[in-house]
Amino acid sequence: MPKLYKVILLNDDYTTFDFVIEILKTVFGKSEEDAINLTLKVDREGSAVVGLYPYEIALMKVDKVHKLARSAGYPLRARIEED
Repeated sequence: MPKLYKVILLNDDYTTFDFVIEILKTVFGKSEEDAINLTLKVDREGSAVVGLYPYEIALMKVDKVHKLARSAGYPLRARIEED
C-alpha cells in the first residue's frame, strides 16, 4: 500500500467561509455538513486535515486549492504532511 500524506488547509484572515466550504466540497468531495465543520475547525484551530492521499494525489489537491484560490483572489493555502 502506498504511503499516505495529509492535506492540511491553513487559516487566513481573508478567505471567506463560503469559499472554503466550496473548495472542500469540490476538491475534496466533502458533504455540506463535513465542509462546514472542517471550515470551523480551520478557523478555530488555524488548520485542519482535510484528506489523506497518496503523494501525487495530495500534490494535485494542494495545487488545485492554490489555483482556485488565486483565481478567486484569496490567499488560501494548503500543505502536505507525511501521515
